[in-house]
Amino acid sequence: MVNTQTLPPLSLYIHFPWCIRKCPYCDFNSHEAKVAVPEDVYIDALLGDLRHDLALFGETRALHSIFMGGGTPSLFSAAALDRLLAGVKQLLPLEAECEITLEANPGTFESGKFQDYRKLGVNRLSIGIQSFNDRHLQKLGRVHNAAEAVHAVKLARRAGFENINLDLMFGLPEQMAAEALNDIQTAISLDPAHISLYQLTLEPNTYFHKHPPSLPDDELLFAAQKACQQLLAENGYRQYEVSAYARDGRQSRHNRNYWRFGDYLGIGAGAHGKISRNPPADIVRTLKRRHPDQYLLQPTVASLTAIPVEQLPLEFVMNHLRLIDGFSFPDYRQRTGLTIETLEPALTQCLNQNLLNENNGQINCTEQGWNFLDAILEKFVPAA
Repeated sequence: MVNTQTLPPLSLYIHFPWCIRKCPYCDFNSHEAKVAVPEDVYIDALLGDLRHDLALFGETRALHSIFMGGGTPSLFSAAALDRLLAGVKQLLPLEAECEITLEANPGTFESGKFQDYRKLGVNRLSIGIQSFNDRHLQKLGRVHNAAEAVHAVKLARRAGFENINLDLMFGLPEQMAAEALNDIQTAISLDPAHISLYQLTLEPNTYFHKHPPSLPDDELLFAAQKACQQLLAENGYRQYEVSAYARDGRQSRHNRNYWRFGDYLGIGAGAHGKISRNPPADIVRTLKRRHPDQYLLQPTVASLTAIPVEQLPLEFVMNHLRLIDGFSFPDYRQRTGLTIETLEPALTQCLNQNLLNENNGQINCTEQGWNFLDAILEKFVPAA
């Protein structure tokens, strides 16, 4: 029997693979819904998937957070999500402060529907805005315009949501720094609890990768990022992760559990999971079948991969160094079961090169290291 007191918090990620339209920059597992989504069949599959994982791992921990992502989960009716969450609660207890997030796009907002989502226990909404500029939204292939984006946030508030995240992107095709800054200013004016700000990157297997648009140069990107970060800070949004900014007490519990090397079950088409079985060093990753049709035929683990012990230092720092606060030596020992010496020689190299700080056993990135995180992680890659 695993001693749950030695385990990290447990979260649940639920993937919904359908969306209204596939965006040209998107490399997530999303598929255009050309017909009505098979709500009942998919909910049955998700609950069967969860039951399988719980039996496989003997899992009984209370859920720290639930995140419904996609794709576009808000394509599903409130009745379908109610049945899903009721089924989850029958299988696992929830922590008293369990955060339940639903991703939604402005093109799917209906006032009554979102009031129902709030009533069934969803207490955090993550809205995929990307930009408040109609020209940029059109180039990104979004199905909403700027006015609809603003209206969606207002509808969410009327539906009773106070904990709202807005997803924004910068470095868009032909975007000027002033336009990126205007997007942030508009977002701040809507007073969300949390803002996520991502740089547009051209990911493999996307339309933009095959047909690259004209993007701002590095100098312009850096200037836009710094200006946006300053504006966020001036308005009370503290950066706590590479791409995440929040008002005090509104950091995402779910995302923080990811970056703190916590555990999470992943159910749904293409969902990933990470579970500690016999802590601290026996950690496995799970991956479900990617295509919805294949997943519906057999919604169980498609692959189960143990993380080799020599890979654990990289896995740990790759997550924790995304956080402004970094990690402590006790955290490292507890989560990996390894001694601090297993971080060498990479740790000393990064400290000597002013890429990392060390203060009473707490390690985090310097400003220089924050800008060259990939270079830091390369040093922790185990020798072949």
